[in-house]
Amino acid sequence: MTNAVDATEFSRRWAEAWNSRDLEAVLAHFHDEVVFSSPLAAQFFPETGGVIRGKDALRTYWGEGLKRLPDLHFTVEAVYAGVGTVVINFRNQRGGLANEVLVFDGDLVREGHGTYLQEA
Repeated sequence: MTNAVDATEFSRRWAEAWNSRDLEAVLAHFHDEVVFSSPLAAQFFPETGGVIRGKDALRTYWGEGLKRLPDLHFTVEAVYAGVGTVVINFRNQRGGLANEVLVFDGDLVREGHGTYLQEA
């Protein structure tokens, strides 16, 4: 793998930060100019069309998510490593499967996408 980060170690720190509800620890992995998309962002902030731009806006979005989901908890199921990319496959507090698709610029995430399992 040709990443600046170790995918397994990154996913461990990512889950630990989320599960401790430490928003600043989660955000520390992201570039100031990050672009992040998620269907949940579209639900929480419809005016974004599901695309969050910049770390400050991401802080607002995820802060709202932590307020709305007091039992939030992630369990990493698998980690996929690519060239400058990490995919974290995880289960949320309701047992639902999801993925974070993260594109790195050095050791920080420049672009991310929250994706959710759909019924076939």
